[in-house]
Amino acid sequence: MDRTNWTEIEFILQGLSEYPKVEKLLFVMCLMMYLVILLGNSPLIILTLLDSHLHTPMYFFLGNLSFLDICYTSSFIPSMLIHFLSQKKTISFTRCVVQMSVSYTMGSTECVLLAVMAYDRYMAICNPLRYPIIMSKALCIQMAALSWGLGFLNSLTETILAIQLPFCGKNVINHFVCEILAFVKLACADISLNEIAIMLGNVIFLFSPLLLICISYIFILSTVLRINSAEGRKKAFSTCSAHLTVVTVFYGTILFMYMKPKSKDSAVDKLIALFYGVVTPMLNPIIYSLRNTEVLGAMRKLMRRHWFWRKG
Repeated sequence: MDRTNWTEIEFILQGLSEYPKVEKLLFVMCLMMYLVILLGNSPLIILTLLDSHLHTPMYFFLGNLSFLDICYTSSFIPSMLIHFLSQKKTISFTRCVVQMSVSYTMGSTECVLLAVMAYDRYMAICNPLRYPIIMSKALCIQMAALSWGLGFLNSLTETILAIQLPFCGKNVINHFVCEILAFVKLACADISLNEIAIMLGNVIFLFSPLLLICISYIFILSTVLRINSAEGRKKAFSTCSAHLTVVTVFYGTILFMYMKPKSKDSAVDKLIALFYGVVTPMLNPIIYSLRNTEVLGAMRKLMRRHWFWRKG
């Protein structure tokens, strides 16, 4: 199909159309989780901007992660909620490409950002005296910009390759959202180049950051074990426990999705992919806020300030 006819192409998002009652239940669950994502990540962004005690590299990157999670989920959850309650589950070519490219950008960026956050924890624990000098505000901004830039370039490359493909036939995407691999499989042309590009992108943006994270934590563990006092070791571990938990949840679910045997019931695979996309961003603010005295203290201070302002 010619590029001039892009506006005429529509895709059908199949989701779980054969189970309408399940879709109604998913609507309620996803709506609640989306509200938790918004109400959990938004305060973290506000706190990292307003509270001077949180103007540190760790919370700067955490603010980026929270903003990323909001953007990622907002790229597909609102339209998915509408489709859960709608009989017509179609999406235009343009909207499908935008949804696909935004979510792919955010996913790629998060992989790099988690590696950057691991480097930050490595510098804080292994080089505490030089940490304030090395992790300057300028370097933090550059590292965050690099994460976003690499994620955008990866998504742009995959998207440009995908939209070059001709589409013909019914164009039914066997998913809740426009997912890039499901998208290119609908093309009536050879997609070998697209599959190679997606595979290379996964290796570069999934496993390269994971390798850097593992190396960082090997050095962190080596440094922590050399600390003589138990209190010192506990304090060192506590500064990176939240990040390590987020990495475990993020990569654990990805590896589970890739390595598990393919289910005979495609509905199971779609549900696992859906909950990976929704649950992980919901857990991030909970993990970073729970037992984090700095975040909880900043939140209480902001609430007191708001209360006094209203009283005044």
